[in-house]
Amino acid sequence: MGAPTMPATPPTQVERAMWGVAVQPGKVLIIGGGIAGLTSAIALGKRGFDVEVIEKDPDWTVYGVGIIQQSNVVHAVAELGILDDYLDAGFGYDHVEVYLPDGRMVAKIPSPKLADGYPANVGIGRPALHKVLGDRAKAAGAAIRLGVTAESLDDDGEGVNATFSDGSSGRYDLVIGADGLYSTTRKALFPDAPSPEPTGQSVWRYNFDRPDDVVSLQAYEGPTGVGLVPLSERRMYMYVTTPEPAGKRFEREGLAAAMRERLAKAPPRIAALAGDITDDAEVVYKPLEWLFVEGDWSKGRVVLIGDAVHATTPHLGQGAGMAIEDSLVLAEELAAAETPQAAFAAFEARRKDRCRYIVERSRAICEAQLSKGPPADTATESRKMFEVTAQPI
Repeated sequence: MGAPTMPATPPTQVERAMWGVAVQPGKVLIIGGGIAGLTSAIALGKRGFDVEVIEKDPDWTVYGVGIIQQSNVVHAVAELGILDDYLDAGFGYDHVEVYLPDGRMVAKIPSPKLADGYPANVGIGRPALHKVLGDRAKAAGAAIRLGVTAESLDDDGEGVNATFSDGSSGRYDLVIGADGLYSTTRKALFPDAPSPEPTGQSVWRYNFDRPDDVVSLQAYEGPTGVGLVPLSERRMYMYVTTPEPAGKRFEREGLAAAMRERLAKAPPRIAALAGDITDDAEVVYKPLEWLFVEGDWSKGRVVLIGDAVHATTPHLGQGAGMAIEDSLVLAEELAAAETPQAAFAAFEARRKDRCRYIVERSRAICEAQLSKGPPADTATESRKMFEVTAQPI
C-alpha cells in the first residue's frame, strides 16, 4: 500500500501524529495587531494553529496614508492566499521611476514579477490594508482582543503563562512578540538589547488625487527625498524625507504649513502639489529611527518578529515587506520543527542576513541624504534591492 496522502484541510495535533508529521505547539499568543501580527495570524491559522492576538489600541486604528508593497511582498501575500484582496484594495504597478531634483527622469527600473499573472508591486492605503489583514486573520480563526496588553509572560519550559491588563490570563505553547519598534516584549526578554536610534531625518506623508500619469512609484533624488505612490484609481500619496533635529515633534496646528515650507525648493511638479497640502489633520509626520538586534531574537518559547528586531527607515520601501516575510518563514518553520526552539533557530538563520541588508542599505541612503555618508544613488540601490529580495526566503 502506498504512503497516505495528507488531508487538504490543516491537520489537528492528533492528525499530525497519525500522519507522521512533527507534533507542533497548538496555542499561540501574538502580541501586536499590526502588519506583522496579523500576517502571522493568517499564516499560522492556515496551518491549523489556535491563534490569539492582543492589541493595545482599543480602537485598532491606523493612520490614513499609504504603503508600498514591493514584488517580494506581492509574492509573500500570494502565498498567504490574500493577493486578490490586496489588488482589489490597492493599485498594481511594474516599475519604479527615478527623477533628479530638477524633475528630469533618469531611470525606469522594472520590478521582477514574482507572482505569475499579477503586477510586480502594489501601492495600498494603510486603512485598506489593515481591513484586509484584520478580516483575513479573523477568517483564519484568530481571536482578536483589543485594548489589552501582556503584563507578564512566565515561560516554565513547557508553556507560557500570560497575565493581561484586563485581569485575565492564559496558557500558550508559544508567544510571538510583534509589538513594533518600541516592543515591550523585547524589553522584557532582553533588557540589554539596543534601543531604537534616531537618524536626524523625518518623513512627512499626505494623500492627493492621483493624476493619470502616476502609475508607479516616482522617486525624486536629493537632500529632500520625495516620492509619489499610486494607491488606487483615484488616490496617491506623497512622502517627503527632510533633515530634522533628532526626535523633533510638531504641534498639530500648523503641520500642513510646515510640510509646505519644506517643499519650497522642490521640483516644479512637487512644488505645485504642495499648494494642496492644507489640512493639518491629514499630515502624517514621523521622526525616523532604526533598529537591528544582532543578538538572539528568541528566548525559550517566545520569539520576536518585524520591527521589534529589525526596524528600517522607509528609503527602500521594505519595512512591511520584511515583517510579512517574517510571518511566512516563522509559520513554515513552526509547521516543520519538533520544538518551538528549533523553529525559532531556523527562522533566525533564514531571516537575519536579508533583514540586516534592508536596514543597513536604507540607513545608508538616509545618511547620504543628510550628507553624513557616501553618496547613494537611488536607481542603483533600488535595482540591487530588487535583486536581493527576488531571491527565495
